[in-house]
Amino acid sequence: MASTITFYPALVATTAASIGVAKKFDLPIAQTVGTALTAFFPLYFVVWLSWLYPLYFSELRHVPTVPGNPLWGQFFTIISEECGVPQRRWHKEHGSIIRYFFPFGAERLSIADDEALKHMTIKNPYNFPKPVRAKLWMVRILGEGVLLAEGQEHMVQRKALTAGFSIQSIRSLTPIFWEKSLLMAKLWRTEMTQADVKVKSFEVLEWLNRCTLDIIGKAGFGYDINSLEDPEVPIREAYRLVFAFDLFSRLLHGMQAFIPASKHIPSKMNRDMETARGIILDKATNIIAEKLDEAENNVGAKDVLALIAKENKKLKESGEQGLSFNTMRDQIMTFLGAGHDTTATAVAWTVHLLSTHPEIQTRLREEIREHMPFLFDAESRFDTDKINAVDPDKLPFMDNVCRESLRFIPPIPMTVRQSLEDDELGPYKIPGGTVIYVLANTINRMPMYWGETADEFDPDRWDNLPESVVPNAYMTFLQGPRGCIGRKFAETEMKVLLCCLLSMYEFERDYDTPDPEEWKMWRLVLRPKEGVTVMATVL
Repeated sequence: MASTITFYPALVATTAASIGVAKKFDLPIAQTVGTALTAFFPLYFVVWLSWLYPLYFSELRHVPTVPGNPLWGQFFTIISEECGVPQRRWHKEHGSIIRYFFPFGAERLSIADDEALKHMTIKNPYNFPKPVRAKLWMVRILGEGVLLAEGQEHMVQRKALTAGFSIQSIRSLTPIFWEKSLLMAKLWRTEMTQADVKVKSFEVLEWLNRCTLDIIGKAGFGYDINSLEDPEVPIREAYRLVFAFDLFSRLLHGMQAFIPASKHIPSKMNRDMETARGIILDKATNIIAEKLDEAENNVGAKDVLALIAKENKKLKESGEQGLSFNTMRDQIMTFLGAGHDTTATAVAWTVHLLSTHPEIQTRLREEIREHMPFLFDAESRFDTDKINAVDPDKLPFMDNVCRESLRFIPPIPMTVRQSLEDDELGPYKIPGGTVIYVLANTINRMPMYWGETADEFDPDRWDNLPESVVPNAYMTFLQGPRGCIGRKFAETEMKVLLCCLLSMYEFERDYDTPDPEEWKMWRLVLRPKEGVTVMATVL
């Protein structure tokens, strides 16, 4: 931004001027420079950055602005509330493109305008990459795969990955979704049998994380992680370490976005992050080393890595740029991390919502029973012929429930971008360097798109959407070339998990545990602080 670009010239000019004054009036140079700099810093940060520049000089001063003092801005409101909720209020009050402040007048835009979103995501997406700061902690765990790559590198990666996420590919992998989902449901039943109970409390998010980790391992790489039956496997423990929620860990994560060197502070959180990174990096390296040659040459292999490796081989043989060994390894890190936790969180929130809306849960179960009666029979639910004959996409109410759950509580609530060059969003000129937030947890609940029932969980809305619901009103997976490449994979996996769980159990809220909706924390995904605990009753 122009305000920060002026810092170094102003600092140099102040220092030079103070040296000149000291020489002219025969004053001590060090003392004179020190006095000048003592005055410079508060004048620059408090008067210029936090008052004069944002209010009178910024090119963004004409954008509707949330009232408040730019010195500290809306920062404390943002960090004390659920991600995206303050922006919902501000958009309702000030319009679909708004400006607000982080400390010392740091300008931020939130975009909920359809045309502006279309411009950012479809017309000119590569002018709006993720800021370097936003990538700093994620790249340690997710690698620089397709999620974090930018520009030409992103285009190359996306092209090489497309075959692995085609509809045909996902259909061939669906039996693995069923296998692991049914195993998880069976393990619950085993626990209940051992305890001689028909009703038991389960923290479903932890179970689902293990299940989806096993699914992405086997469907993605032909590698059986088996964390469902062995919950202490190192790779699962690594992801537990990543998502620490104590206050100090959250503060350190926030600090590292602004002070990268703080990752070297000898704290437990930093040690845990390095331990987790080491485990994840080693696992990804082992998988790629073990599977790459096999994947390139095994004609019958159907996992995502095999298809990507074959496509990558074709690209290189035709003279196009393919993916390097390290880039392939980073894809595995991305798929392992983002590919399991997002779906697990989405299904956990859906189970919670069904537990609090029993009439919707009953309707959905009856639809599953109508189309897949064998799932309700202990003798036939593991019959592979019957499983392979059904299509979870043929359940219209299931489709509505999943889309509504993903709208109501998007697992990834926001993405941040920073303009490379000057551009226009709506009627406003946006200078290069502008930091822009696209908040799915804001846009997905905007009454301007979804009407007065925007804050209600209502799957039936999808059968009769108002004309105001444009594609950009639903930003759970983003749009355009930066949209989620694994969207279809995740949606199918989600439906299979729900089919298996709802055919074996009825869910109710466990009122002895905190309401997960009361404190949702954002750390890559929007997860409840204490998990999602429900009472499961055997059908």
